Amino acid sequence: MEKDYQIVKMEKQKHIALIAHDNRKQDLIEWVKSKKEILHRHFLCGTGTTAKLISEYAGLPVKAYHSGPLGGDQQIGARIAEGEIDFMIFFWDPLSAQPHDPDVKALLRISALYDIPVATNPSTADFLLSSPLMDEEYDRHIIDYAKRMKRRTEDFSKGNLSEF
Repeated sequence: MEKDYQIVKMEKQKHIALIAHDNRKQDLIEWVKSKKEILHRHFLCGTGTTAKLISEYAGLPVKAYHSGPLGGDQQIGARIAEGEIDFMIFFWDPLSAQPHDPDVKALLRISALYDIPVATNPSTADFLLSSPLMDEEYDRHIIDYAKRMKRRTEDFSKGNLSEF
C-alpha cells in the first residue's frame, strides 16, 4: 500500500507556542515559571499579551505574535502549517465564550492536521514536558488527506468496502 503521510522531523530543541485565554493567563504564567528550567532550552512563541506577560514574569524570551482576537491564533496556525512550530500549550477557558472561538477551533484543527502535540491544561502540559521525547528528535506523521480520500473513493468505486 502506498504511504499516505509525510514524515517531518521534530528536532531536540522544540519550537513551542504558548497561548492562554484571559481567565487562564495567570495559570499559564505560573506553570511556565514552574517549568522554566525545561522551557529555557526550547524556542518559545506566543500570542500578544500572553507572550509579553511570560517574558516579563517568567524571564524567558518569547517571540510575540498578535493578540488572539487580532489574528494571533491564525499566525500561530500558519507557523504550524509551515513547520515552524512543533508543540502547543494552550490554556483555554472552556466556560467563557470567546469572540474568536472560530479561530481557536481552526487552531486546534490545524494542530491535529499537522500532528502537533497540544496541551490544554497543566496536567497534560506536565505529561508532555516530562516525556523522554522532549529531549529527542521525533518523527511526526502528517497525513496526506487528499491522497487518502482519493484512495478511498477509488476503493469504493471498485466495490471494496472493507475500508469503510
